[in-house]
Amino acid sequence: MASLNPAQQEAVATLSGPLLVLAGAGSGKTRVVTARIANLIRHGAAPERILAVTFTNKAATEMQQRVREQLGRKLKGQPRVSTFHAHCVKVLRRHIVQLGYPPKFAIYDRGDQESLARSVLREIRVSGELLRPSDLLTAIGNWKTHAIRPAAAAANAGDDKEHLAAAAYRRYQRSLKNCGAVDFDDLLLLTEELFEKFPAVRREEAGRFDHLLIDEYQDTNASQYRIVKALAAGHRNLCVVGDDDQSIYGWRGAEVEHILRFARDWPDARVVRLEMNYRCTEEILQLANALIAFNKNRHEKVLRAARPGGEKPRILQFKDETEEAKAVVGDVLRQVQKPGVEARDIAILFRTNEQPRAFETELRKQNVPYKLIGGMSFFDRKEVRDVLAYLKVLDSPQDEVSLLRIINTPPRGLGQRSVETLLSHAVKQGQPIWRVLTQSPGEVKIPAAAKKGADGLVSLVRQFSRRMEKGNLAESARELVTRIKYYDEIVRLYPDPNEQQGRWAAVEEVINALAAYERGAKAPTLTEFLDETALDGREFDNDKEKQLRANAVVLMTLHSAKGLEFPQVYMVGLEEGILPHRRSEAMGDDAVSEERRLCYVGLTRAQERLTLTFAKTRMKWGKPRETIPSRFLYEIMGQAENPHLKKPGRRTPARPRG
Repeated sequence: MASLNPAQQEAVATLSGPLLVLAGAGSGKTRVVTARIANLIRHGAAPERILAVTFTNKAATEMQQRVREQLGRKLKGQPRVSTFHAHCVKVLRRHIVQLGYPPKFAIYDRGDQESLARSVLREIRVSGELLRPSDLLTAIGNWKTHAIRPAAAAANAGDDKEHLAAAAYRRYQRSLKNCGAVDFDDLLLLTEELFEKFPAVRREEAGRFDHLLIDEYQDTNASQYRIVKALAAGHRNLCVVGDDDQSIYGWRGAEVEHILRFARDWPDARVVRLEMNYRCTEEILQLANALIAFNKNRHEKVLRAARPGGEKPRILQFKDETEEAKAVVGDVLRQVQKPGVEARDIAILFRTNEQPRAFETELRKQNVPYKLIGGMSFFDRKEVRDVLAYLKVLDSPQDEVSLLRIINTPPRGLGQRSVETLLSHAVKQGQPIWRVLTQSPGEVKIPAAAKKGADGLVSLVRQFSRRMEKGNLAESARELVTRIKYYDEIVRLYPDPNEQQGRWAAVEEVINALAAYERGAKAPTLTEFLDETALDGREFDNDKEKQLRANAVVLMTLHSAKGLEFPQVYMVGLEEGILPHRRSEAMGDDAVSEERRLCYVGLTRAQERLTLTFAKTRMKWGKPRETIPSRFLYEIMGQAENPHLKKPGRRTPARPRG
C-alpha cells in the first residue's frame, strides 16, 4: 500500500459494496486491480470466490501472475480471472442442455461461420450478388452485439437486403443449433438467455462468487452489462474499472453509457478517480487533456503527469502522403541511429488499413526493420484450420462445418459430387451428415471408392475419439496427423520446400500447443483445449506477441494500439475524413466523440516523444485531392472554441503550450 498514491490506496482499501474506479490512461490500473484482489484475500475473502473479468486472455494471465506475486505464497484456492467469453463457456458447459444444445457444443470461428453462411444462402437460394456470406455475417454480428435475436431482426431491418439477411439469420441460427455449435457472440447471448429463462441457474452461477471485478467496463456491450448485473445483484460487491475517455469499440456493440451511469445503476456506489499518469510526459499529456475536454458526455477528470516537462510534441504538414511517409521514415531512421534507441521503441499509428502502404515502401527503401501488426492470424492458416477441424470432429462429430472441411482432406476418394449426394440425402432425411455416414451408408448411392473413403473416415474418427477420451491428447494428435499423411498433402499442394517447411512447422505448433495445454491443466480434455483455442484465436494471438517483441518499428491501427505504450509515437494522416473517419460525420455527435476518444488513445500511447502529421493533398482514385486538417489538431492546440468548458463547476484542463 505504501507504494500506491492516495487515490490508488482508496480503491485498494474499499473492499465491499459497488465501486467505480475511473482509471485514466497510464494511471496504474492493472497494479490497482491486482492489489485490490490481493487485499481482499488478505482480509479473509476466499480466493476461489473472487471473480475478475477482463477482455483478453493476455490481460487475464497477467492479472493472475501479478496477484500471485503480490501475495508471495501459494494459496489453497485461486481467484478466477477470466475473459467474459471464457467465463460464459464455463457457464454454458454446465447448463446449455437446458436450451437444447449438447454439452459438447462446438465454438465456430470466422471461417466456420462463413462456411455455414454460404450453405444457408444456398439453401434459401440467395445469390452472392444479392447478399455475400461476409455481408450476412456482418449483419448478424451487428444484431447479436446489440442482443437482437432472429425473431426481432426483421423488425429492425431497414431495406430489402436487411430483410433477406434477417431471413437468413433465422436459418443460420437454426443450422448452428442443428450442428451442435455456437458462434462467438452466442457465448454471451445464450448465457444471458439462461439467466433470464432459468432463475435457478442464475442463482447458482451468482452464488459461486462473493466478489466480482470487471476490467475495461467501458467496453461492455448490452449482454455483458446484463450478465454483470445478474451475477452481482445478490452480494453487490461489484468493482468496475475503466475509462470512459478510452471507449473506442462502439462499432462492435460497446456502450460507453454503462460506465457513465454506473452511479445511477448502483446508487450507493463509491467513485474513485485515478488521475496521476505515469506513462506520458507533461507536454504530451497537456495535448491529450485539451482534446478530450471537447467531449460532452464524460466523467469529470483531468490527468496529471507524474513526469514533468519533456519534449514538446510536433505537428508536421506535408505536400502529400508520399512526402509524409518519406519524412516520417527519415526521422525514424535518424532516431534508431541514436545510442539507446531501439527500432521496437517506435510506433507509427494510423486510422485506416490503407494508410501503411506508403510507409512500408519507405521503410523497405531505408532498410529499417518493421512489423505491420495485423494480417493473417496463425489460426487462419489453412493447415492449422485443417488440423483443428479434425480435432473438432473427434470431439463432436455432429460439427458439420468441420466434418465437411476434412471429409476429403487429404483426398480419400470422396469427391465433390459424392459429398453433394451425401449432403442432399442428409437434408432430405433431416439428419446430420455424420448420422448418414454411420447409420445409413447403404441408402446413399455413391461410387465404391467414395464408400471406402467414407467408411475409413468413420473408423478413423471413432478410433481416435476413444483414444482422446483416455488421455495422451498430444500423442494421439501427432499419430492422427501421421495416419492421414498430412505432410504428403502439404508436399502435394506446395512445391516450394521452404513453404512446405513453414506449413509443416505450423502443424507442429498446433501439437505443441496441445502438449502445453495438457501439461498445465489439472484434468485435460480435448473439449477444453478447443474452447481455449477458439477464444485465443479471436484476440491477441501468439504471432502478434512475437511481432511486438521483435526489434522492429511497429505499424498498427489506433484500435490495435489500445493497451500498449511506446517511447516514440508517430500519428499519421490527421485529416478530416480519416480521423475523424468520414463515416462518423453521417452518424452524428456520438460517433465523432468516439473518434475523438480514438485520437486520445493514440496520443496517450506515447511515453517520451510524439509527432502528429497530415498531408495537404492525398490521392483519391489516382488524382490528388486537397485535404482539410483534422479538427482534432485545432482542438489540441487551443485554436477551437470549447463550449463545454463554459459550464460552471467543470475543471479546465491544461492548455498546450505555444
